[in-house]
Amino acid sequence: MIHGCESPQIDPLARRAPHVSYRLTEPAAVLQEAGILAAFGFGAGAAQHDDPRWLRVALESLDTPTPLELWQIDADVHCGRNGALRWSAGGGWLFAAIELDERAHGGPRATAKLAYEELHRFAAAHSAHHVLRVWNYLGMINHGEGDEERYKQFCDGRAAGMGSFFADGFPAASAIGHHADGHQLQVYLLACDQPGRRVENPRQVSAWRYPRQYGRTPPSFARAMSLPAHDALAISGTAAVVGHASAHRDDLDAQLEETLTNLEALLASADIAAGFDTHSPLKAYVRHPTDAARVRALLRQRLPGVPVLLLHGDICRSELLVEIDGWRYA
Repeated sequence: MIHGCESPQIDPLARRAPHVSYRLTEPAAVLQEAGILAAFGFGAGAAQHDDPRWLRVALESLDTPTPLELWQIDADVHCGRNGALRWSAGGGWLFAAIELDERAHGGPRATAKLAYEELHRFAAAHSAHHVLRVWNYLGMINHGEGDEERYKQFCDGRAAGMGSFFADGFPAASAIGHHADGHQLQVYLLACDQPGRRVENPRQVSAWRYPRQYGRTPPSFARAMSLPAHDALAISGTAAVVGHASAHRDDLDAQLEETLTNLEALLASADIAAGFDTHSPLKAYVRHPTDAARVRALLRQRLPGVPVLLLHGDICRSELLVEIDGWRYA
């Protein structure tokens, strides 16, 4: 049984994309504002709060001070908890998140399976059952050899847990390694009662078609998702991958340039004008904190005025040094 409030009657016209922004504020204050669907703090220093819409993400920020990430909609928001799962809903939109300890659930493969079974079950029973975007944060993502690498085990478990839920196509997604408790898995999603449009990058092999060298189960995500009103593009984790191969090993500058080229290719594929602006928040996940200053400088030069949150995160391939995801509003 779901404990909490039922979602309100959905206005079929209220499907504008959530407004995603970064702001220096306190969760207790911002959660009092109208239309807050979700709010995120980053790292061990982020505040604790028991509101189901609040999530302290396990990734440490490389920015000081660190802003919160806010999702805001033009509708009333109701929220609640269902066991380990927290959720909020309003205006045809749904946020749902789950945090699990692998030690209690049989390791990375079994824990990913359970997380996706729970999210699948919950979203499928909700009117906003079209999952558009998913974020996955797991510890020690590159540990292990061959098929036993933790990321590959996560991919196995994710596919088993989602079952046929994404039979019509995968959502946009990111999977990043954190440096907090190595056994903690965090997964959260954005869903809507209307479907989006999946977008692929013509420079890259679609992730679910990767050859066997990348694991028993290929990654299950679209490169981006155009939201239902086509007023925003949710961009998956994007790195220096051309075709299916990683490019520019050990060359941070070249990897970042290739990543930006891939982002522009995604915009073109989504029929969105080139470039990012001050209303298009991005995250840059940086493997080595010592590279943060260089990444920050390069992004300020290449994306002037664009809000970019730098986070310490390991990319799903050990040779990749940086990854970018985020939002582009039309």
